[in-house]
Amino acid sequence: MSLGESLIGSAAQLVREIFRFPHTMSLAPQTRHIAFIGNYLPRRCGIATFTADICEAVAAEFPGASCIAGAVNDRPEGYDYPSIVAFEIEQHDPGSYARAAEFLHINNVEVVSVQHEFGIYGGPAGSHLLVFLEALERPAVVTFHTVLQSPDVDQRRVVERLSQLAERFVVMAERGRDLLAGVYGIDPDRIDVIPHGTIDMPFVDSNFYKDVFDAEGRTVLLTFGLLSPNKGIETAIEALPAILAEHPEVLYLVVGATHPHLLAAEGERYRESLAALADRLGVSDAVVFHDRFVSIEELKEFIGGSDIYITPYRGEEQITSGTLSYAFGVGKAIISTPYWHAQELLRGERGILVPFADAPAIAAAVGDLLAHPTRMTAMRKRAWKEGRDMVWPVVARRYMESFDRARANLSEPSSAPTRERRTGETRYEVPPPKLEHLRRMSDHTGIFQHAVYSVPNYHEAYCTDDNARAFIYTVLHQERYGPDPELDRLASAYLAFLWYAFDANTQRFRNFMSHERRWLESKGSEDSHARALWAAGTALGRSDNEGFRNLSALLFQRGLGPVEHFSSPRAWAFALVAIHQYLRAFSGDRAVAGMRDILAARLLALHRANASPGWNWFERIATYDNAKLPHALIVSGRPEEVEVGLGALSWLLEHQTGDSGQFSPIGCHGFWTEGGEKARFDQQPVEAHATVSACMAAWDLTGDALWSDHALRCFEWFLGRNDLGLPLYDEGTGGCRDALLCDHINQNQGAESTLAFHLARVELERRLSPAPRPAPAS
Repeated sequence: MSLGESLIGSAAQLVREIFRFPHTMSLAPQTRHIAFIGNYLPRRCGIATFTADICEAVAAEFPGASCIAGAVNDRPEGYDYPSIVAFEIEQHDPGSYARAAEFLHINNVEVVSVQHEFGIYGGPAGSHLLVFLEALERPAVVTFHTVLQSPDVDQRRVVERLSQLAERFVVMAERGRDLLAGVYGIDPDRIDVIPHGTIDMPFVDSNFYKDVFDAEGRTVLLTFGLLSPNKGIETAIEALPAILAEHPEVLYLVVGATHPHLLAAEGERYRESLAALADRLGVSDAVVFHDRFVSIEELKEFIGGSDIYITPYRGEEQITSGTLSYAFGVGKAIISTPYWHAQELLRGERGILVPFADAPAIAAAVGDLLAHPTRMTAMRKRAWKEGRDMVWPVVARRYMESFDRARANLSEPSSAPTRERRTGETRYEVPPPKLEHLRRMSDHTGIFQHAVYSVPNYHEAYCTDDNARAFIYTVLHQERYGPDPELDRLASAYLAFLWYAFDANTQRFRNFMSHERRWLESKGSEDSHARALWAAGTALGRSDNEGFRNLSALLFQRGLGPVEHFSSPRAWAFALVAIHQYLRAFSGDRAVAGMRDILAARLLALHRANASPGWNWFERIATYDNAKLPHALIVSGRPEEVEVGLGALSWLLEHQTGDSGQFSPIGCHGFWTEGGEKARFDQQPVEAHATVSACMAAWDLTGDALWSDHALRCFEWFLGRNDLGLPLYDEGTGGCRDALLCDHINQNQGAESTLAFHLARVELERRLSPAPRPAPAS
């Protein structure tokens, strides 16, 4: 729209166009802090092995990442876990799950990989896991080790709730994705198919390993894994008489301990029944049980020394088998019953499928492979080549891609669960002023720059920037709510800091001061100098405290002159806002008005030099405190300056509005260069305040309620109406968290962010309640 249209009409129309053209762009995150949840070695089960394998594989493939694990205990004494297990969850204690989520928060975990199997978590169908995910404020990627085609009521309820709480899902077979989509209604775009990992071994002759378990000269059949009746090992034993009749050299190895839960329930009854069956069939000499949980090195030897791997499982609804994956990846000839995972993995002549519980079919398949060694070798090679995409380093990279997508997806309301989907529709009510954190962050010297969580950080002590902001806030608060002796005391400290920061010799403000009260530089940045002037001008224009006004007048008079020589556009803008405040009280000051004209002309010239169709901005890059540039022109007063300011602010709002109408400021992790991609994160509270302030200035000037509506919308960013649906303002402390990252919030509550919230709030108050009112107790 042309800027030559009428002043108010053009600006209002530009703003009304905002919601027609939402702009959201993603910046691929780089995940560095990952937690893995599930069972963990030395607990003996397949999930424990998988959790350990994937955790260690990601840690090895991404040495710059920090990986920790959370282990679920099924017994009070727990297990002797390795150091990578940082916390433990008691299976049947719901409170333990909530505490685990909080542990991850305070350890700055960025994404959580959850291993899902109904039986490993407490509650009906493992529903205690939902307690963990409901408390979790980080994206979760859930790996399904079982996907049921016909779930019962509890199982369906758990999976459907998981679909609301997790950002992404992993299955190890295409059938798993089809079931999650078809049976449970999960969007296939949120499901990654990543194969079960396998060990990386060369394609070698099995005879290389056979001496390790005294099998030289034997043809070795192998089944390994924790023993339980659903493994169908009795069917393989029943096939042995026919096999041995043709191939008396065959040896069947059954490797693995009895499943701990089965062992606890009935001891070794199942294993003993298998031994008794072999004895009745007269094949006990050809069956060897290795009754132990073998290490990965031992497993390599057993798999390497086998000729044919057999998985005679009884049930079709098995969506993944770690043992099948290991044998396949190593390049073994495989005979399997047609459960879902085997159907997919062994297709394309990469293995042989036999009917369930069919011993003659197993015997025939073994005989056929041994009678055709060339065919058997070709089958092995096909499996081994396919298995190169299943080795743990490759799988680790695939998981990291999923983690990155989960973090990116969390910031896309249209493609991932938002906070509203987790907790219901959110309403944003503007809270009353609460100043405990402001007081906590201040001492008799001034306000501390940074905090560690909500505790002042002495290592990076004070700066002029934040003391200027803090002084401005005390002036605006007391103008709004009336005198407050406690705020007067704080204001005195902040103003005293600014007075001490000004160096009469250089006519410049210093910025950074150590906790030992030593200046760390001879002069500060141009921006910090102009912010100090903004504070002085605000006191002169708005404060009733005569002492504050007198000292501010000295600072303003002495500090304004050097601004004429500044090159920073934002310093010009801060100075223009300072001058605007000053002229509220001293409108006849010709020298100050002259400086206003000089600086406004510079901003206007900058805009003319850089603005173009589609890029209505002052520079070729939009960086920080962006709305302060149009704000400065809006308050400068001359028609052309105001028109450009309103138009640029409208354009900025257009490009900082998300798909759902939420304020989505340019992130400082890359900013936004003309023709490039707008950085989505890290979003800073100062951007929300700057935009609220500029919109309120536009409202003051035009009277158009659309501007004050936008001010409210931008303020709601602090309360949770943002790209993550998470509040930055902490109602408990009265502080504001430091940044909105791509999938979580920086939990530190520094001065800049806290003051950004309170300044935005007190400025917005003019919209909410035009007449001043007493401040609530704080």
